[in-house]
Amino acid sequence: MFCVWDWTTAARPLSSTNSNHPIFKNDSCVSSHGAFTKAQTQDIVPTIGFSIEKFKTSSLSFTVFDMSGQGRYRNLWEHYYKEGQAIIFVVDSGDKLRMVVAKEELDTLLNHPDVKHRRIPLLFFANKMDVRDALSSVKVSQLLCLENIKDKPWHICASDAVKGEGLPEGVDWLQDQIRTMRT
Repeated sequence: MFCVWDWTTAARPLSSTNSNHPIFKNDSCVSSHGAFTKAQTQDIVPTIGFSIEKFKTSSLSFTVFDMSGQGRYRNLWEHYYKEGQAIIFVVDSGDKLRMVVAKEELDTLLNHPDVKHRRIPLLFFANKMDVRDALSSVKVSQLLCLENIKDKPWHICASDAVKGEGLPEGVDWLQDQIRTMRT
């Protein structure tokens, strides 16, 4: 699944029409399905096509464009790269077999002309850390070869989107990176 979060920083009024677009690329839904709200597990269903959600933190207002991760919808993702100010890439740490697909999608994203030569922060969530035999964030980092990313700041967090665990840490890191880029 792919999400674009449109935000307005604390330096601008929350009602401002000026915005930056961090890109969120997901293999499991983290958007409003638990990142900052208390969604019930039974409410979480895979995105088919496209949905839009909104929420606020203390300093940012988010509009989430949540796009399906199914193969037939992936061609939509690249339309959001150019305006992106950050990328969030979420993998299902409980699904070892899809790590190869996640790595391929990450490589494709990082080599896209609208991303390749930009120093935008990359936040990775190793989601579903609560699943039995889930891979650690260190192992996910190794499988995605994150150590090879030298031209962009990156950070990985273990997360459980349903419970909201690990998500504030990641979003705090991302907010700090965006603020640093602006100074």
